[in-house]
Amino acid sequence: MAKSGEAFWWSLFSAGGMVAALLVPIHVVLSGLAIPLGWVSAESLASLVAHPLTKLYLLVLFSLTFFHCMHRIRHTLYDTGMRGYQMPIAVICYGAAIVGTVATVFVLLAI
Repeated sequence: MAKSGEAFWWSLFSAGGMVAALLVPIHVVLSGLAIPLGWVSAESLASLVAHPLTKLYLLVLFSLTFFHCMHRIRHTLYDTGMRGYQMPIAVICYGAAIVGTVATVFVLLAI
């Protein structure tokens, strides 16, 4: 049986789903409620983001969420009848996730 890298992409998908389900709601509450209602100041969150461990946390949060999203889009495209284009779709989807991860690194380094 030929070896495939599919297990690797499924593991990134599942890790991204878990991270998105557990951690994204916290960020929605912080940026959507806590800051506008004055519970937390934007300056205190900005100083928190400057810490290296917070940057690592945000990198993991964003990159795994990117891979989760792109894997779901890839398989949705397959299910809609685009099975003939499996390789280009995979390259575009996972390439976009990699580009998003690299862009996240650059943004976090600039903070």
